[in-house]
Amino acid sequence: MKRSRTHPGHESPTTPAHGAGAFAPDALAVGPRHLEVGAEWVASFTVTGYPREVHPGWLQPLLTYPGRVDVSLHIEPVDPVTAANRLKRQLAKLESGRRHTQDHDRLLDPQVEAATEDAYDLSARVARGEGKLYRLGLYLTVHATSREELANEAAAVRALAASLLLDAKPTTYRSLQGWVTCLPMGLDLVTMRRTFDTAALSAAFPFTSPDLPPPDPTSVAAPSGVLYGYNIGSQGLVHWDRFALDNHNSVVLGRSGAGKSYLVKLELLRSLYRGIENYVIDPEDEYARLAHAVGGTYVHLGAEDVRLNPFDLPVHTRPDGRRTAPKDALVRRALFLHTVLAVLLGERLAPTERAVLDQAIAATYQQAGITADTRTWTRPAPLLADLATTLHTSKNQTAADLASRLHPFTRGAFSGLFAGPTTTRPDGHLVVFSLRDLPDELKPIGTLLTLDAIWRRVSNPALRRPRLVTVDEAWLLMQAPAGAQFLFRMAKASRKHWAGLTVATQDTADILGSDLGKAVVANAATQILLRQAPQAVDEITRTFDLSEGERQFLLTADRGQGLLSAGTQRVAFASVASPTEHYLVTTNPAELAAYADNGAAGDAEGPFLDLEVADSPDNNDDAVASSEVDLDAD
Repeated sequence: MKRSRTHPGHESPTTPAHGAGAFAPDALAVGPRHLEVGAEWVASFTVTGYPREVHPGWLQPLLTYPGRVDVSLHIEPVDPVTAANRLKRQLAKLESGRRHTQDHDRLLDPQVEAATEDAYDLSARVARGEGKLYRLGLYLTVHATSREELANEAAAVRALAASLLLDAKPTTYRSLQGWVTCLPMGLDLVTMRRTFDTAALSAAFPFTSPDLPPPDPTSVAAPSGVLYGYNIGSQGLVHWDRFALDNHNSVVLGRSGAGKSYLVKLELLRSLYRGIENYVIDPEDEYARLAHAVGGTYVHLGAEDVRLNPFDLPVHTRPDGRRTAPKDALVRRALFLHTVLAVLLGERLAPTERAVLDQAIAATYQQAGITADTRTWTRPAPLLADLATTLHTSKNQTAADLASRLHPFTRGAFSGLFAGPTTTRPDGHLVVFSLRDLPDELKPIGTLLTLDAIWRRVSNPALRRPRLVTVDEAWLLMQAPAGAQFLFRMAKASRKHWAGLTVATQDTADILGSDLGKAVVANAATQILLRQAPQAVDEITRTFDLSEGERQFLLTADRGQGLLSAGTQRVAFASVASPTEHYLVTTNPAELAAYADNGAAGDAEGPFLDLEVADSPDNNDDAVASSEVDLDAD
């Protein structure tokens, strides 16, 4: 064994103290099959056997090995004349061997037959100028912290190479030369090379990686965005910043039990630490513990005395106390009421019904003292029962029919949600609207009204800050064409108000089965696909243009594993959570029962997280859009 060591203060007279010697290891011990480079143990291998055919990116498994492995390629072009002469001699050897075998009535060697066919094909391509020859040397260097770990890592790397039909041999008694060959110095001291043509060599480039490229490769700052989990292919971390894209929308599709809500709640919780306001439409009361733990606002629709009035005008209160609203607020509210009535009645209104309804809405506002004069917009808004009364008193038969169809929602079994003025105006860094206690017949309209209440705050120009709006189980709203249309308009307009819409659903048929649903997906720059059912995977494959490997991954993915897609960038990841995060976001009944048995309330109590929501540097509370009107002006 050779050993070379230098000590501080005793530099070699031929090595400058602050030149290349500053990067040299303090000690180097050379063994037959390994090196001790400082505190590291390294072993080098040279690839002597290759597969007959290679595919694009065939070196990727070596590049994504979770341990530290240096992969070095040394390429030397062969001039055409030399290549032609070498191919001619090689063909002569192979053909002579074949004929000698046939003359002696021996069985043909399959490997020789395959090599002869490849040599003929390669010679023809070189002669026609369709390719060139190169001498390629492929070397590997494995790093470890101990001799035992080095043996295990070396065995794993050789097994991985064997799975790729690569024969990796250790550089026995040339370990130093193998290590130097893998350094970025352009030196090939091993010179174990193999002839490659242009097609085979190009399949090794570029070196592909499953990790997402950083926004700025030259920056050493910590990655921005939210941690989604770890990369399944490389074991690296997957950070994603939705607000760095051209739009901030996201769609999450997965079968029941795939971890869809778990991932959405993790993203929500981690975005709160970045100062992003969050609004959630929760159909199954899954966000209650999370909302109470972070000091959020929890609105329980369906409870007694909790109401939302669809007739409320979008009047914004400025920081100085003055109230403003867009000039066309009354007209837009009338149009929104058409959507409300269409969702309530469960069908698209006929043109005659829309005309009658439009007149009745205008008359209802006038009876409440609200006219085109902006000074009247601060008066109490009418109720749905007032509209039904206006329709009922009309002598028009169509109006009378509409009033009869509205009876269940004004004085019948479903009137609780509309029986009075709005009781709550949500505010805070996290607002959760729970729809669990609403009847199934009211969940679509409850989703629509909560989206409208959220949109009023998001579109308030006096409060500019990043926001995320989460619609869990969006299929409830997509079942109604008018509701799907409203969600589509919100998806298109969110970017203009520094907001992102998150649509999560387990019923992909309702999303991808309509043009509006596909448009919502197309307007989401971030698309997350979790495990899919076999019945839905074909539609998912066509819509997202998945490869066969990605299709199989979505069919066999474990809970929490998914595919993050953003344009041409795709990465397979698995979501991870800390114990505290897991307690706040899990909905596993067995775990919730265990928490309750251990003294932790399974409903709304738990470890309180003190979140100080930071204001965005671009937030300007005094800024008001030019399209607003002063409601207090004379």
